[in-house]
Amino acid sequence: MHISIHKKIRVGFFIAFTAIVGASVVSYLIAKNLQHNASRLQHAVEVSKRLELISRHLKDAESAIRGYNITHQQEFLRPSMEERSVKIESEYRKLRRIIDDPPQQKNLDTLKDLLDVKYGQLLAGARDPRIATVKEGELSMDRIDRKMQDMIAIEEAQLTEKSRLFTFFSNLWIPVVFIISLIAIIIGIYSYVTLNREFRLQLHIESRMRSYQRELQENINLLNKSNQELEQFAYVASHDLQEPLRKISTFSDRLLLKYREDLPAEAGQLVDRMISAVGRMRVLINDLLVFSRAGRITPDTIAEVDLNELLRDVLGDLEAPLQEKKGAVSTDKLPAVEGSDTGLHQLFQNILSNSIKFASPDRPLEIRITGETLTGAEVRVPSEKRAQEKYLRIRVQDNGIGFDPAYADRIFLIFQRLHGVSEYKGTGIGLAICKKIADAHQGFISAEGEPGKGAAFIITLPLRQLRED
Repeated sequence: MHISIHKKIRVGFFIAFTAIVGASVVSYLIAKNLQHNASRLQHAVEVSKRLELISRHLKDAESAIRGYNITHQQEFLRPSMEERSVKIESEYRKLRRIIDDPPQQKNLDTLKDLLDVKYGQLLAGARDPRIATVKEGELSMDRIDRKMQDMIAIEEAQLTEKSRLFTFFSNLWIPVVFIISLIAIIIGIYSYVTLNREFRLQLHIESRMRSYQRELQENINLLNKSNQELEQFAYVASHDLQEPLRKISTFSDRLLLKYREDLPAEAGQLVDRMISAVGRMRVLINDLLVFSRAGRITPDTIAEVDLNELLRDVLGDLEAPLQEKKGAVSTDKLPAVEGSDTGLHQLFQNILSNSIKFASPDRPLEIRITGETLTGAEVRVPSEKRAQEKYLRIRVQDNGIGFDPAYADRIFLIFQRLHGVSEYKGTGIGLAICKKIADAHQGFISAEGEPGKGAAFIITLPLRQLRED
């Protein structure tokens, strides 16, 4: 399955972004762990420092008592044991504030009991040296030292555990971040190369498009010039052809008027056939002129057209042939559309004239005109820009002689006839004019038919003409 360049780039940037976010999360966790370990280390150092101060103050007090016992000099009792006890108690409270671990708090409670005992020994020794004994002091101090060592061991164990986790995450973090960074760099390089190639390709395409646009504009100019020359040629040719036809017609009429009785019967028939051919030629030239000018719409000629009023005018023009065929026309109420009033008048006049011309001789002619409003998507317009635009689909149904469905597309081509000239008059241009007008109005026309049962012409027109900016 082919994956587009834009999709590859989006996927690549998504992977790179995910990798960068993952690396950022891992880095944050490692940094947080490092900060926590630093905090634990500072906590352990602070606890050890406080315990060391308490131990030093106790040992200084014990040394002072021993000196006093030996020398009986009061200088060894300054500062007093009460003051020393207050200082030790102050360090203990500081230690209490920084410890929040439940096992350590229990050790602090035990240490407090041991310190209270030690305070009593120190105070008693200061009052009467004979009361305190060296052995009791050493025993009490050993208990305090062991308890402090236990507390320091717990702090070191916690610090060691944190350090081990930090080492594990650090060793994992370095290769992970390296791999993620490498992936992001590779994806970034690939995206840069791809975008650079896409940018160069886009520049090339834009250059080719500008070249094509210039060529297209030149071709359009040539086509417009050619169309103008063809229109001028058709106009001049039609006038130039009309003159000899008028002379042929005039001379034929004078010939028949003066010498019909002198001409053999066969010669008179030939002259009649010549006059008939001249008449058909004149009609053909006029139809070609009409075809060349049909569908010519400019912004100035576009206006809102009331189709109901337009159909009344068309039916008024066709009143005589309708009465001749004993025809009846029924029509729905149709909405107004934007377009050329003259072009749409010609379109419906040709369609209705076609229905009148090909009426069945076995029954009275009936023509039914219906309309419905649809969206561009429902009528399957090729342009997505007009998918939500409103369209009017008009159906002109008759009960005439119909036609073979195989010729549904052929009847809109110029000079295409399904019947001979001897059967039905016409040049085969009328429906081609209808298609040209429908195309000029950004619409469509199609036909359905069944031999002996009738035909239907479906005209689809936009309610609003799309104006190019």
